[in-house]
Amino acid sequence: MKYTDSHCHLDDNCFSTQLPELLSQCKLRNISRIIIPSISPDNFQQVLTLTKQYHQRPIELFCTLGIHPWFLKHLTLNDLENLNQLITKEKHNIIGVGEIGLDGATSKHAAQFGQTPEENFEQQQRFFEYQLDLANKNELPVIIHHRQSHQHIVPFLRQYQLAKSGIIHGFTGSYQQAKDYLDLGFKLGIGSSISFSRAKKTINTVKRLPIESLVLETDAPSMPLSNEVISPIDNTFKQNNSSKPPANSPLNIPVIFELLVNVTGITPEVLANQLEDNVNKIFFTKDSTI
Repeated sequence: MKYTDSHCHLDDNCFSTQLPELLSQCKLRNISRIIIPSISPDNFQQVLTLTKQYHQRPIELFCTLGIHPWFLKHLTLNDLENLNQLITKEKHNIIGVGEIGLDGATSKHAAQFGQTPEENFEQQQRFFEYQLDLANKNELPVIIHHRQSHQHIVPFLRQYQLAKSGIIHGFTGSYQQAKDYLDLGFKLGIGSSISFSRAKKTINTVKRLPIESLVLETDAPSMPLSNEVISPIDNTFKQNNSSKPPANSPLNIPVIFELLVNVTGITPEVLANQLEDNVNKIFFTKDSTI
């Protein structure tokens, strides 16, 4: 069996000192691919360099380019135009547009950005819409961040009808919300949320979903597993000069997979093959740029 971590911020500094060792450990655990989304112009070149440097050594790394709704402070439409030009230039080195989206919780704290909540959310929507259009023009899938914003995201997705659809990252919503995304051709990113016994709504939703709609993700180094489950990180990956490992890493993908086996009741081999096929259908079809 092989696994793909469909969402991991591997460019984070906490991974930098032992990245070769981490990737070797991933290979030993059959984690064969990691997708690294960018979050702002500050890390566009970093994710590109990382994927070029380590591509297929010892596992496959891929990246997407996009601007996350948390990181819009001081950004203007010029930054979107620069993203447009970079995607055109690097189209054969990326597999999608992301991480993009809308965050209703962030807009509530807009004062720290010198904005009203309304101004912040309007800016988020402008950036989101521009990047959806960018994905459509370049025939690329998207990776979407969502929080307290489902009712705003779905109309945009219905409007743009993306040819390549994409992934709803870190899905923890209701069955009806899931169905709205699935009807638009999207897959749902399932990660550490199902490791929490209190996450009954998410677990019950995932039980009802077809396995053809799911992909695995860690969102590392954020979103660590619940203390209710055992992570392999402590024993396999430690930062230099520190006994404390990152809170989360791609090494947790097999743990999330086993949790998903328990939730779905599907045999491991069947589920693993289907999850890989789901990733392939979004990012690695025959007409993909890579």
